Amino acid sequence: MTGKAALAVALLMCLSQVIDNCNGFVTPREKRQADEGDEQSVDELCKNRPADEYFRLSTEGDCRDVVRCDQAGENGITRLAGVRCPQGLAFDIDRQTCDWKTRVKNCDKLDKPRKALPNLKTDEPICPKDHLQCGNSECISRDLFCNDRPDCKDESDENACSVETDPNRAPDCDPNQCVLPDCFCSADGTRIPGGLEPSQVPQLITITFNGAVNVDNMDLYEEIFNNSLPNRMNPNGCSIKGTFFVSHKYSNYAFIQELHRKGHEIAVFSLTHKDDPKYWTGGSYDDWLAEMAGARLITERFANISDGSIVGIRAPYLRVGGNKQFQMMEHQFFVYDASITASLGRVPIWPYTLFFRMPHKCNGNAQNCPSRSHPVWEMVMNELDRRDDPTFDESLPGCHMVDSCSNIQTGEQFGRLLRHNFNRHFSTNRAPLGLHFHASWLKSKREFKDELIKFIEEMLKRNDVYFVNMLQVIQWMQTPTELDNMRDFTEWKDENSKCDVKGQPFCSLSNPCPLTTRELPGETIRLFTCMECPNYYPWILDPTGDGFSTRRKRNIHLNFKNKNHYIRSQFKSNVR
Repeated sequence: MTGKAALAVALLMCLSQVIDNCNGFVTPREKRQADEGDEQSVDELCKNRPADEYFRLSTEGDCRDVVRCDQAGENGITRLAGVRCPQGLAFDIDRQTCDWKTRVKNCDKLDKPRKALPNLKTDEPICPKDHLQCGNSECISRDLFCNDRPDCKDESDENACSVETDPNRAPDCDPNQCVLPDCFCSADGTRIPGGLEPSQVPQLITITFNGAVNVDNMDLYEEIFNNSLPNRMNPNGCSIKGTFFVSHKYSNYAFIQELHRKGHEIAVFSLTHKDDPKYWTGGSYDDWLAEMAGARLITERFANISDGSIVGIRAPYLRVGGNKQFQMMEHQFFVYDASITASLGRVPIWPYTLFFRMPHKCNGNAQNCPSRSHPVWEMVMNELDRRDDPTFDESLPGCHMVDSCSNIQTGEQFGRLLRHNFNRHFSTNRAPLGLHFHASWLKSKREFKDELIKFIEEMLKRNDVYFVNMLQVIQWMQTPTELDNMRDFTEWKDENSKCDVKGQPFCSLSNPCPLTTRELPGETIRLFTCMECPNYYPWILDPTGDGFSTRRKRNIHLNFKNKNHYIRSQFKSNVR
């Protein structure tokens, strides 16, 4: 039996038992308290401890046993509910779940480390004006809280920095101050830009792909966005457009250049695409700078994109990097992020700017959303309703990527998902419908691709649906235009929009550059480009492939800053 199979068996063992609660692969059992002294110790153990946090009573034994505080006992008495991992597993205190014993490195810990919290709410003012109290009663300036540098002696000023708790968080939406084209917000995120009636709003649909563009998927993109067919044209006569969040390794930059030539939007999905999610959640400013500005630099150079149009970002694994990511985006003139998800609701949410507070809860992986004010658009990912029969009140959570809708197994199910979610958006506030894919999922079954093409052609028979890229959504929101006037919407038909591009690719035979880099020892990777081959394979310390400097942190800001001076002038009339 393989390791994964054994772990799956352990999970099934857990699920097969009649239990009140099963956290991961855990099997609970209650522990009775013998006497009044024990009950006193339980109160001490459970003081200020969350009810869903598991902890150990002893580090002796096989690391399988933990407990949690249960306040559902008779007469409101707090009890300890005991939990034991299945045989062969141990409990990981930090991650709060069972795992293979060899992977659990904290069997010597009784509980999760406790972080000191500041005292931000008091009945009467304790600190001087514009000062707040640390957990140890020290008073420091409000501006020092949540600035990524501990200023309290107990470091509590950096331990309450979420969207809800950051004392310097962005203010709530103020429609009197937040006005188009520079700013857009609404209290709950559902308001239509420009105050238009839903019946006068074109239904915008965005199709996006994440990952490398290469020979494995280019044929799929050409088939979906085939602008030689009359049934792949929007009602204004322009070909349908998509957005490609491109990762660097294994990408063919000649193909990316061709997608850009045809008017599709190229955005960045990082340079290294490291598989450690914590790297992205806790990444420093310089990490995000090197990953995203570095990826843009590589794409501009080797896909010959010189119009400053690479202005969008999506975080790998949708692991948003908090304020550091968005500070970098502001400094590097990135216009939008497309990584934050919104939970499935009755009415979908429109994209918004982050000058003001997010209009929804921070949802998704690690919940490290930006808490401060940033001049950046958020192209929010509304979760899709994946219920097979929407008329049946089945409790199923939404899914942000189409391929994360795990219950979709057939083309027929996929078709129902597409049409139901279209109707959900179209019949409410007509917020843009995002269909986000990894190409491998669409290629895994031909019926998935066929169903998507069938859906696109069906929608284009209408006169109120447009398949556009992310940047075009922002352009429409900055200048809200009624449906009757969309055929002449100039922002989608000027010379930069590439309304409908015909002709041959710029180059039919790319250079297959076999390259190495000291950063990836032992690897020879082919870089396909229509441009001249670099000396080395471009990577995190050497995005140009010229040979990297050991003084990266000192020079990296200069390397990227000079590449972006023209972006603001290119888009200031359309994207603020």
